[in-house]
Amino acid sequence: MSKFLKIMAMILVLTVALSAIGCSGDSGTLTLAGSTTVEPLAKKWADTYEAANSGVSISVQGGGSSAGVKGAAMETADIGMASREMKDSEKTEFPSLITHHVAADGVAVVVHPSSSVSNLSLSEIQAIFAAGSDDTWTVINREEGSGTREVFEDNVMDGTEVGADAEYLASNGACKQKIASTENAIGYISLGYVDSSVKAITIDNVVCSPDTCLDGSYPISRFLNFITMGEPEGLAKKFLDYCMSAEGQSIVAEEGYISIA
Repeated sequence: MSKFLKIMAMILVLTVALSAIGCSGDSGTLTLAGSTTVEPLAKKWADTYEAANSGVSISVQGGGSSAGVKGAAMETADIGMASREMKDSEKTEFPSLITHHVAADGVAVVVHPSSSVSNLSLSEIQAIFAAGSDDTWTVINREEGSGTREVFEDNVMDGTEVGADAEYLASNGACKQKIASTENAIGYISLGYVDSSVKAITIDNVVCSPDTCLDGSYPISRFLNFITMGEPEGLAKKFLDYCMSAEGQSIVAEEGYISIA
């Protein structure tokens, strides 16, 4: 009888332990949508968070910054992603939306690796994009609704229209691929996308880097944002807190973006 009781006690202890393991960590689902600049960083955050919380499933989708704002506003996304600040018109239309800075980023002007061009002034870049594609340059621009495009136009074009002959592409990845395969191409992409397939040029002899973006010497930089309908609660808040934690911000640096915490 004593042996039977001991066996039953061991089974009870094991059952409680397994139950505790099964209940550990967060659970639920989240949907993030918007900026293709924020997308790869958010996917990395989602992967690491899911790995630590087996009951969590996080979907991360692109679509552009404007789509991220609209997704948060319409609550088709738990968290919208934007690589620009909200416009005044968006704030007026959706007053309950809240912006959360989660990282910073530079917008790098890039050319084909074989290009002899290594430095341009802001005014030279503006003139190239205003002229559009010609015998010298194939100008690569972003599509309407891109936060990266809006930051570039605000800081470089200053009200001047990009030439009608420029090519318009839907994402940072598409722009990088086009520039990497076109010898006379010039365009712009998030610093987090820059690799050896393209050459990032200096602007007025200032390199695009975390330090120059943070100190303001590089002229095209911005915050990367999560947008929520009201203050986040539940799993959305836990995920945002994770992204701003020491571990989450170390991933920012690993992915080529700029940590802000």
